[in-house]
Amino acid sequence: MSETAQPATESTPGDAARDAPSSTLSTPRSSRAGLWPAASTLWRREMVRFFRQRNRVVSALVTPAILWVMISAGLNSAVALPTSEALTESDAAGGVALGYQYFFTGAVTMILLFTAIFSTISVIEDRREGFLQGVLVAPAPRLAIAMGKVLGGATIATIHGAVFLLLWPVVAGVEDWGATLLSMGLSLVAMFVVAMALTGLGLCIAWPMTSTAGFHAIMMVFLMPMWFLSGAVFPLSGAPVWMRVVMWANPLTYGHWTIEGVLSGQYRDSNFAVGAGVTLGFTVVIVALATRLITRPRKDGLA
Repeated sequence: MSETAQPATESTPGDAARDAPSSTLSTPRSSRAGLWPAASTLWRREMVRFFRQRNRVVSALVTPAILWVMISAGLNSAVALPTSEALTESDAAGGVALGYQYFFTGAVTMILLFTAIFSTISVIEDRREGFLQGVLVAPAPRLAIAMGKVLGGATIATIHGAVFLLLWPVVAGVEDWGATLLSMGLSLVAMFVVAMALTGLGLCIAWPMTSTAGFHAIMMVFLMPMWFLSGAVFPLSGAPVWMRVVMWANPLTYGHWTIEGVLSGQYRDSNFAVGAGVTLGFTVVIVALATRLITRPRKDGLA
């Protein structure tokens, strides 16, 4: 009894592609599709982590509020007219009204600055706990890490700024509720863009670091001058020439102008146009730089 020979079949490239593992074929597609799911997962993790730490929530709001009251009340009484009356209408140097309304925008800027940048300290904690290494070996692109961190920090900072913003009708007085609510709504958009830029800046500083103590030391030396020289405490017009140069080079100056222009309704003011344009440009550049830093391998071999 003879066995019948089976005819040999010639494999084609199409058959090889059809028999290949599906995971190999779908890798590029899954990498592209995994950008926003991975970014949203990291965003949710930042939100859950922050609101579980209630001391951060309280300190991020109480500290700027105390400084706002102290600076407003102190400078109002310290800068006096020759008649010994408090200077509440304008100062002699630049004709800028000083008071609770002027320093309100500075307090909002401070909330965004400290909340956004200090939220990036989670990068150092995630690296120490091993979570970041797991994220880096995932098939999702590195841009997802940058976007998740930036959007998470910006959202947290904007929420804090929005809570403080509820005081604006009391501080500024309401003549037209429609215009006031519109300016407050638009200011949330401006605050979110500014917070994205600041979170990206904090991510660029935190990514190369391995110590939270070192991060705090650098930030305290870096943040306070950045806030003071943004026009949040005193106007640019009354500053010395060398200080004006520093304020012009400070990216937070333009973010402060943007928020101030939106709150005051001065959308056609030149400061608002310049501030909005520079803030948008700085946000794009700093997020791109943060993504570049995350993509490049570290010199110390750590993730």
